[in-house]
Order: sequence, then structure tokens, then C-alpha cells
Amino acid sequence: MPLVDAFLPVIENVEAAGRIILVCEHACNHIPPAWGDLGLTPAQRMAHIAWDPGALAVSRGLAQRLDAVLIHAPVSRLVYDCNRAPDMPGAMPVRSEIHDIPGNATISASERLARTEAVYLPWANGLHSLIAKRIALGLQPVMITIHSFTPIYHDKLRRVEFGVIHDADPHLSVAILNAAHKLTGLQAELNAPYSAADDVTHTLRVQATPYGLPNAMLEIRNDLIATPEAAEVMADQLAAVLNMGLVEIQRQAKAS
Repeated sequence: MPLVDAFLPVIENVEAAGRIILVCEHACNHIPPAWGDLGLTPAQRMAHIAWDPGALAVSRGLAQRLDAVLIHAPVSRLVYDCNRAPDMPGAMPVRSEIHDIPGNATISASERLARTEAVYLPWANGLHSLIAKRIALGLQPVMITIHSFTPIYHDKLRRVEFGVIHDADPHLSVAILNAAHKLTGLQAELNAPYSAADDVTHTLRVQATPYGLPNAMLEIRNDLIATPEAAEVMADQLAAVLNMGLVEIQRQAKAS
């Protein structure tokens, strides 16, 4: 495969004074011309398999409300899923949910490297640089990744509406979950609809944990954020939830 340009992550509100770094790995469904359409129909390219619908809108709403910096990926996760390491099958999946991805069916080692260099390395290096700069500024970063999930998965209805997922350190996730129970009417659960056992916490594990940053992954059922107006309502709710969760872990740190 010929060399392609690097796809740099998009960073918004870079001068934010708040502690939170919002991360949206599945922000868009853009498939650059270098990869054609991956053999997918227009409907498939608009479906959840290609991105997390509503996640970027909620992330932007939270960035505004929390004075947080936001970083998001500019390429569909079907080209490269930035929440997966290069050796993970889900990084360039041959199948997603019930859909085959023809353009990923026979990827050579050199093409895997080309996608890694074009998408994953600029993403990983950009996020790491953002974290390091904010640590240097004394902002004591907290990492929150924002995702959305489908109401129906493999023909099964998901009753959970808001999931909070942790990797090695559960403290912030538990504090956010408790805040969601207190402040919202959402059906909120810990480690649902996924958990670290499903290999969904790569970003937390490689970017936040080595620096000892408080971190959590949020999953929002996408029918609740299907319009810009609904995403704004969700951002209102979750801004209060995240603030309460952050206050709680600060209290715990002082008490320890």
C-alpha cells in the first residue's frame, strides 16, 4: 500500500483551565480515500460499527461546561480503532457486531503498519503530549473517555443507559457511578455494557495509568443522544455527575 499522510488528532479548548482531559476515540465515521469504502454500504458507514454516534457532541458539551480540553480521533475506527493496540484484532476488525468488513479481511503486515503509522501513532503521541504538557502546567489531569453504545446488540436489548468502566483503578469510576445514581434517573451500572475484560480500556491503561492519573471510561446508550438537543441535555446531566465524582475522589485523597 502506498504511504498515506498522518491523521493528527483534533484538540479543542486547548487552553482549558480545568483538570479533565476528555478523550473521544470513536468521534467520527470518516474513511479517508486511501482506504476507499472498506467494502461497506453507505448505511454501514453511518452505523455504530463505524463510530460512536453522539459521543463527540456530548464530549463538546462537557468540554464547554467543565472548561476541559478535548481530544478526538479524525478517522473511523474501522480504519483503525484508536482504543486498541496494533496487535489486537479489534484494531482493524474483519468483523464488527454482525457486519463483515471486506476491506479489512486480508490486511498484510505492511498495511497494518501503514495504518498504525497513519492513524494510531499520531493519536497516541498526540494524547501523550497533551497529558505531559498539562502535567507540566501543574493541572493534575484527570482522564475521561467518552463512548456510546447501541440499545440492541446481537438482537438483545440493553437496559443499561449509562455505563462507567474502570481499568486498574476503580476509584473515579465508582465515584462517578454513585454521583449518577444521586443526580440522574439514568439506569447506571459499573463495568457495563463492557468491562476491561473485553479489552476496551486500552487508552486508560497506556495513557493514564502510567502517570497515576484518575481515569474512567463512560458509555452512553446512543438512543439517548441521537439529536444535538438530546446530547446537550446529557452533557448537562453528566457535567454535574463528573463534578461530583471529582469532588469525591479529592475528598478521599485528603482523607488518606
